[in-house]
Parts: sequence; C-alpha cells; structure tokens
Amino acid sequence: MKRFVIVAIFGIAALAGVAFYSGMFSRPPAEAAGPNAARGGGPAGGPGGPGAFARPPMTVELATPLRADVSQQLTVVGNLVGEQTVSVVPKAAGRLEEVYVKLGDPVTRGQRIARIEDREIREQVKQAEAAFEVARATIRQREADLKFAETNLERSRELFGRQLLPKQTLDDADARYQAAVAQVELSRAQLTQSQARLEELRINLANTVIVSPVTGFVAKRNTDAGAYASQNAPVVDVVDISLVRLIANVVEKDMRRVNTGDAARVEVDAFPGETFTGRIARVAPVLDPATRTAQIEVEIPNASKRLKPGMYARVNLTIEERANALVVPANAVIDREGQRGVFLASNNTAAFRPVQIGIEDAARVEILSGVTEKDQVITTGAAALQDGDRILLAGQGDGPSTPRAPAGPRGGRQGQGMRGQNNQRPGGGQGR
Repeated sequence: MKRFVIVAIFGIAALAGVAFYSGMFSRPPAEAAGPNAARGGGPAGGPGGPGAFARPPMTVELATPLRADVSQQLTVVGNLVGEQTVSVVPKAAGRLEEVYVKLGDPVTRGQRIARIEDREIREQVKQAEAAFEVARATIRQREADLKFAETNLERSRELFGRQLLPKQTLDDADARYQAAVAQVELSRAQLTQSQARLEELRINLANTVIVSPVTGFVAKRNTDAGAYASQNAPVVDVVDISLVRLIANVVEKDMRRVNTGDAARVEVDAFPGETFTGRIARVAPVLDPATRTAQIEVEIPNASKRLKPGMYARVNLTIEERANALVVPANAVIDREGQRGVFLASNNTAAFRPVQIGIEDAARVEILSGVTEKDQVITTGAAALQDGDRILLAGQGDGPSTPRAPAGPRGGRQGQGMRGQNNQRPGGGQGR
C-alpha cells in the first residue's frame, strides 16, 4: 500500500511538470519574446534581436562648418621673479649704527642703506694722512740734498780739470751725489706706499656706509641697528621690478615651436580677466634629463609695478596660426574607436564621418579633410551618439525631426510609432 502511494505522488509530479512546460512554450510569440518586442526590439545581441532595447531619438544641435582664422595656443605656468634681486651685504664687518630703510621702501642705486661704526677706521685714516705728509716732506729734503750733491760734484769736476783737485776728492763728490739720488728715489717710493695705505683706509671708511647696488624696492630687511654685520650676512634684499620675468618649463615636444622673441600673454590670479603682454627673452639650449623639459624666460614690462615677484602666472603662447581655415566647433569632434571624426545629420539620422584634424583651440577645430561647408555637423549631444542613431533637433520636438515608422504587419515598427504618439503632451509639444 505504501509503495502504491509513492508511485502515485511521482506520477502526479511528472504530469504537473509536463503541463508547466507545455504552457510556457504555447505562449504567443510576442509574449514569449518579452516586453522588448512590443517596443520594436529585435533579437538579443543586436538590432532586431530578442531582448534588445530600441534607442530613443537623441536631442542634438547642429552647426555648419565655416571659414575663419584659427590659432593654436600653448599654456605654461610658472613664477614671476624680478629683473634683479640683490642681497645687500656690507663690505666691512662691524656693529650697525643705523639702518635707513624699511620693508617696501623704494631705493635708488647708490642710496645709503645702513652705516657701520667707523671711529677706529677714521683714526687710522688720520694716521695714514700724517704719514703721507711726512713722506712728502722727506722727499723735499732729499731733493735738496740731491741738488747740493750735484752742485758739489760739478765744482769738483771743474777743479779736477784744472788739476787743482785730486782724483780722490772728485770720486768722493760723485759718491755723495749717487747716494743723494738713491735717497730721493727711496723717499718717493715711501710716499707712494703711504699714499696707497691712505687710499686703502679711505676705502675701508667708505665701506662702512652700505649702499644699494640697484634701483628697486626693499624686499626684505634682515637686521636692525645694534646688530653685528659681517660680509656673510645680508642687511637687506633689494629687488628691481621695473621688468619682471616669468620662469616656466616647456616639454620636449613643444620646444620646436617656441622661439626667442615670440609674443606672450601673461595672466595672474591677482588680476583676474586682465592680460599682460610680454615676450620670450631666453630659451634654454638644453633639457633637464629628469623631466625632459627646457626652461624659458618671458620678460614682461612692469612700469606700473603691479606685478610682484613670487606671483603664480600663466603664459599663453601662440605657436601656430592659419588664416581662412575650415573650422567646426570643438564639441563636434569626438574620438570613436581610436579615430577622430564628426557626426553628420542626414535624414534625421547621425552618420559618423572620419576627419583629418589641423589646428585646435579651446572653441574651434580646423578640419583638413572629411567635411565641406555644405555639411551639417552635430555639436551638442555628439559625444553620446552612435552611428545610425535617430536624432531630434533641440527646440523642435518630435514633429519635423522624428522619423515616422511605416505602417505594416511588423509589430516592431508599429510599436515604435505608438511609442512616439504616447509621448505627446496635451499642449501639442513632444516629450523628450
């Protein structure tokens, strides 16, 4: 009896399974294909395949290629530095008595910056001046001795010629004359030595006054009066900002298009929307092996003194220009499978067209080949398109731009037409 019940249960389960699978495969074709068939979908895995979704029309904007002047810009960034930046150090060591300038003060070349104690040097100068006067007096004395010796020698020669004076006396007179000449030469050398020492001390005295070597502004004050100054410790830093330089680096591939003398437009964050004009003054002849970049210097006149060293700046360089080029908006050009091109509008359908690109800027791209001035390229919305997609012009709704599906027995086309009707709004407009 128990075996009979078990057999009956398995039999009932088998019949239920057969009935379930029979009902599944006996559904209408449209229902078995799923809801995508009712919307015009095809077989899975491609257009018209089972399970595929139909792409709705994409709202886009169009533009016509036109002729215009176009240029390519190169933008690099860097920091501004002054034309000259000098650390003013004293030439003599000593304690500072006065510092005449403060941070930000304008200074001119040769203006007094500070002064070092100079009492000891002044005393040394006085001593050297006295020694110099002694040397000059000694010369006058030696010259008088020389003149006397010369006169005595002439007299001795005359007497010796008349045989009134022995030869020994003449020789003694000549020796005294030669000694007097030597004394004069020695005195003159001593005078020169004293003069050199005096000039040295006067220079040391002048070095106690620290002056600015350039015209500019005090960028930094490093010490105050009373501090000990040495030749290794700057008192102030002076910067000349009548002309500023922008130091930037250019990558290797752009080096051939950057030349000395080219015009440059410089922008700084401190003055948004304002452009300063400069030129490329210098280009490094070598590249940094670590970064593969070369340094350039852009000089910018700064008569108004508005640009300050240390500002972060951007320089825009025009590296290539072309007149009357065929251009399209930059957002019309896209990359598709490694190829650059545009989408053309043809019979309310997007068609991809490969193009050859020339000069590019922020807003426009030069087209060398691939489109003409008679074509219409898709701009806004081009990045989301695929080749063959239906398109809808922005602002026109579905009316004139939506392709109408022909009536027929195929459920797919009818489904698309019905969907377009259901998207209509009560006011006559079309929903996207």
